[in-house]
Amino acid sequence: MKYKGLILLAVMVVAAVAVFMSPQNKKFDEIAVVGSPAPQFELMDDTGKLWRLSDLKGKTVFINFWATWCTTCKAEMKDKARLSEMMQGRPFQMLGMLFRDDPANLAEYYTRINVTSPTLIDFGNAMSKLYGISGVPESFLIDKDGILRERFVGPKTWGDEATMAAIEKWM
Repeated sequence: MKYKGLILLAVMVVAAVAVFMSPQNKKFDEIAVVGSPAPQFELMDDTGKLWRLSDLKGKTVFINFWATWCTTCKAEMKDKARLSEMMQGRPFQMLGMLFRDDPANLAEYYTRINVTSPTLIDFGNAMSKLYGISGVPESFLIDKDGILRERFVGPKTWGDEATMAAIEKWM
């Protein structure tokens, strides 16, 4: 009973050391912030094509983090296809970013669901960490100069008036 406070303090110190020293608490120098340059990437899509954000300068870039196991992501696919169609011929690039999923799941998924934009494969999910993803779907709009302008958390009705206004604002 006499040492109860010391034991409690020792347990708290050990717990704090364990939390701060664990490898899953990797810190990143840069987390995506609206109004700042978007974190750069160089990733292959599911067909083997290399995509670099820096190569898309001059275009408004829409990045959607999604997964084959995500039901709300599946529900968004038709709206994203409609948005992609509406933006044809404009300086606009839509990209999907696979989140915590096995790329091997894509081929079967594509037979059931029409995915119209390239899906980038981010082994290790480094981009989801850099962009501060908390779950899917989550989307970002990057202007023609590479500045992150909008962050959309959760499912959206892509192509509706409000979304189009946000996209047009940064074209």
